[in-house]
Amino acid sequence: MRDTITSLINNYDAKGRYLDRDAVDQLKSYFETGTARVKAATVINSMAASLVKQAGITLFAQQPELIRPGGNAYTTRRYAACLRDMDYYLRYATYALVAGNTDVLDERVLQGLRETYNSLEVPIGPTLVGIGILKELVKSEVAAAGIQTGAFLEAPFDHLISELAEKDI
Repeated sequence: MRDTITSLINNYDAKGRYLDRDAVDQLKSYFETGTARVKAATVINSMAASLVKQAGITLFAQQPELIRPGGNAYTTRRYAACLRDMDYYLRYATYALVAGNTDVLDERVLQGLRETYNSLEVPIGPTLVGIGILKELVKSEVAAAGIQTGAFLEAPFDHLISELAEKDI
């Protein structure tokens, strides 16, 4: 797992270039949001269980067919697996938030996830909705705690959604 600084330096080093204005701006943004990212992670960590529970309640209220007989979250085992996965996404999104970099999501979450879900016949659409619900809940709770929000807070969730979404070929 890399943070913003390591990724930035590695990219410029691979090209044999000095840090330019864009790189300095990225570093400046990383440091300016550092305290807010750590405070947001503290809020997420303290509320993780309730965030996941509320996201599940909201998801199943929006898509009740998932918990009906034949639905992908029907049976206690499948319902629990859904909540477990949502917790997993939230935990890794928090890691990416603190790092200011989504590499950990690519390395530890997304690699092979679509194929796994497809082989298990787990629909991707509701997964994306659930991640979006988590994002909105996190934004709301972080803002309620009086902590700065912005693109840095949304980026890990947006990255998960973007990378799991169906791609046109």
